[in-house]
Amino acid sequence: MCGRFAVTLPPDAMAQLFAAVPANDLPDVPNYNVCPTNAVHVVTTDDGQRRLGAMRWGFIPHWYRKPGDGPLLINARSETIAEKPAFRAACRERRGVIIASGFYEWTRDGDTRLPWYITRTDGAPLAFAAIWQSWQAKGQDDPPLRTTAIVTTGANAPMSAIHHRMPVILEQDDIALWLGETGKGAATLMRAAPDDALRWHRVARDVNSNRASGPQLIDPLDVPPAD
Repeated sequence: MCGRFAVTLPPDAMAQLFAAVPANDLPDVPNYNVCPTNAVHVVTTDDGQRRLGAMRWGFIPHWYRKPGDGPLLINARSETIAEKPAFRAACRERRGVIIASGFYEWTRDGDTRLPWYITRTDGAPLAFAAIWQSWQAKGQDDPPLRTTAIVTTGANAPMSAIHHRMPVILEQDDIALWLGETGKGAATLMRAAPDDALRWHRVARDVNSNRASGPQLIDPLDVPPAD
């Protein structure tokens, strides 16, 4: 799964990297502790134009009467995404890319949760496969709330040392297919990243708190790497 991440890339660099037109209400960066329900940076395609906008991390199905009317859906499993009533329409029609610099995952030492910070081996930004949906409470005049979830899959062999799931990470050459710009076949992209795609290091337990902030959250601890 993916339950916390960091983003440090400036919005103009995101827009340039993904050939997208940026919105005016993008979340502040850097943010070293992006948490569920925070606004996140998402690339979508609209009428042939890529756009970089803000969405609530936490997908809200259309039948929810209020945002907290059911489970907080921050991830969507690739194995069942096309069948789940909450996700199946979005999987067909509303796919996006969430931009991150790295993400956190945890192992356990007894009752202690030990955080790890995970990035691409090549240092490039991460492009998480995502789905999205606009939600509006029935009978309300408030603007629709755009919401999103990260698509996850089974971990590759190295990553399984930390967790049995991982985000679906797209390569630049896969973006157009995932966004529906080059026809069908996006389902083939919902797979684990290659074994050599990611690296990680232990970080301080400060990030266990969703109130923690600052660049020190991603600083490596002097501990042996996970096997």
